[in-house]
Amino acid sequence: MKIIEIAGEPREQRGKKYAKLLRRKGMVPCILYGGKEQTHFSSDKRSFKSLIFTPDFHGVKLTVGGQQFNAVLREVQYHPVTDEILHVDFMELFDDKKVAVRIPVKLVGQSPGVGEGGQLIQKTRKLVVKALPADFPDFIEIKLDDLMVNQSIQVANLDLPGLEFLDGGNVVIVRVKAPKSAAEAEAELEAEGAAGAAEAAQAAEGEDGAEAEGDEKKEGGE
Repeated sequence: MKIIEIAGEPREQRGKKYAKLLRRKGMVPCILYGGKEQTHFSSDKRSFKSLIFTPDFHGVKLTVGGQQFNAVLREVQYHPVTDEILHVDFMELFDDKKVAVRIPVKLVGQSPGVGEGGQLIQKTRKLVVKALPADFPDFIEIKLDDLMVNQSIQVANLDLPGLEFLDGGNVVIVRVKAPKSAAEAEAELEAEGAAGAAEAAQAAEGEDGAEAEGDEKKEGGE
């Protein structure tokens, strides 16, 4: 597990007004929970770039008021319009305590089924696992080398030491869809053609109606 270091400043004041003031200064209100006490702090918004905008899982070493904590990112709240980071939640980690985290999935290799014309469809991009912090991987590697047409890889197919998968065993991670037959492709083209013809007919009716309405208004005005 890769570790990112983030420094924070303790914050004793709470409330929306104080949070807005912090954000205007380029700081993000944060909270650390999971230990004996909650720790409220703020951190420079630039320090989250390598933690949030990354495809891999990371642990976090927090330094707040001279104290250090091992943690993981738990939740990020964004502004609904600007996507500005409004608040960040962290969960404290302990070497002897298993916790549930979301680990990204990484597909590797080439599927023979795709080489035969099949379509590769990734259904799940993150999996929930329960493990000790020392066993957290950067990502969960899914090998595609044996994946044929009409086959899939499910959670039940995975067996990784130290990881307990909390998603259902029948959850599909990736599958290869069979290529379309000539009949299916032709049917789709016919359906698209019929839909296009219907739209053209509706447009023509609308134009005819608009012209008729214009003629009536013209006659009435005259």
